Amino acid sequence: MSLVIRNLQRVIPIRRAPLRSKIEIHLKAGEFPLPDFPDDYNLGDIFLGVEYIFHHCKEDEDYNDVLTVTATHGLCHLLGFTHSTEAEWQQMFQKEKAVLDELGRRTGTRLQPLTRDLFGGS
Repeated sequence: MSLVIRNLQRVIPIRRAPLRSKIEIHLKAGEFPLPDFPDDYNLGDIFLGVEYIFHHCKEDEDYNDVLTVTATHGLCHLLGFTHSTEAEWQQMFQKEKAVLDELGRRTGTRLQPLTRDLFGGS
């Protein structure tokens, strides 16, 4: 990894600087990490292709609902859930459903988890 540190006087390149070496995290899906540093509370990023999602919404689907469900699916991945096997899919589906039910209860909407066929069965 390369890192460049800038200050008002000069630019200092640092090559192969180890940033927090030997980090090992062993979590099961759904377990929350207990970070040592405040910056470690960041689980990662979710990138949504909002134009792609908009163009692939069916006529009877609400765009905002589909966007919310897709973001929830991504959040489940950041929390360690996957859908490589049927058992993993069921576990992730149940977590998505629980989150979406709570969101629906609070917002007055009826949100449904994504179906397996949207991901080609994987």
